[in-house]
Amino acid sequence: MKKTLAKLADGRELIYFDTDEGAVRDAPDLRPLDPVDSRPELRRDEATGDWITIASHRQNRTYHPPAGECPLCPSRDGRLSEIPAADYEVAVFENRFPSLAGEAGRCEVVCFTPDHDAGFADLTPAAARLVLDAWTDRTAELSALPGVEQVYCFENRGAEIGVTLAHPHGQIYAFPFVTPRTAKMTAAAQAHRAATGRNLFEDLLSRARTATERVVTAGEHWTAFVPHAARWPYEVHLYPHRRVPDLTCLTEAERAEFPSVYLGLLRRFDRLFPVPQTEARTEREAEAGRLHEPAPTPYISAWHQAPRTHGEELALHLELFTIRRTPDKLKFLAGTESGTEAFINDVAPETAARRLREALA
Repeated sequence: MKKTLAKLADGRELIYFDTDEGAVRDAPDLRPLDPVDSRPELRRDEATGDWITIASHRQNRTYHPPAGECPLCPSRDGRLSEIPAADYEVAVFENRFPSLAGEAGRCEVVCFTPDHDAGFADLTPAAARLVLDAWTDRTAELSALPGVEQVYCFENRGAEIGVTLAHPHGQIYAFPFVTPRTAKMTAAAQAHRAATGRNLFEDLLSRARTATERVVTAGEHWTAFVPHAARWPYEVHLYPHRRVPDLTCLTEAERAEFPSVYLGLLRRFDRLFPVPQTEARTEREAEAGRLHEPAPTPYISAWHQAPRTHGEELALHLELFTIRRTPDKLKFLAGTESGTEAFINDVAPETAARRLREALA
């Protein structure tokens, strides 16, 4: 992997990641940009102890631009974007509208591909591996920054999730605090260790691999399974078989196998819900099976990594879930979930696992 550092016109950092060691990424950013002026504020909710970020400057961020004005496509034909190069493989840059900045952390955007109309599931294994390497590099760099407690790599996919830019991309947040879900997992892992003498996440993985009705797919080094108490209609957790705290600790064999397992998992999600039949479909199209072409599934894909402090018991894993529960219905976080954080799932985890196993059959 070749890593090339650059600067955008307003001083933000831009990093290119390439599989080709000979790649040259020296195009300057010619846009007349003013310096980024973001002052997010952290406030502690005294009722729960959770940290809340106030980032009012994000009200003005780019919102559903037309494809011809996408800020994540390469700069071409006089159209200048956040990526000055005319092409790239993977590009990472500081967010112009960050939720976290300065002493309050850092936010980065990860562009998975220059192809505006692709998705992560469309990447080749080599391209997916390059994204993994970029995540790993950024985890190492951001974890070393003063004040950073936790590095969180994630992808939001689909307008239903709230994505404002259609180009395939993810984000990385370097939090100056331990996030609420991580704090809950830490407390549960510590309690489990005190009660059993074992690691909670090793036990969760072992139980899932034993109770095979919840396993979706597995390789030599990774297993994807639906958790026993899944919160979302279709939720899958992907664990390496060897417990490690974060992406930087994966072996080469684990890295090499990840793309095939993860890409297969994403393709299963995209085949959960067939394209709805419409009057425009002809009998010939139906006979050709086109009524069953996969519809893109909105999802959130999130890497959970151990925080800098008190993270000894946590295990690296990825949580992938969709808010879609049927082809035409979404799972909204209404009164119970939003008001009390008490989740109610409409799909049995064993049913979800079976449907996902069958999706690529």
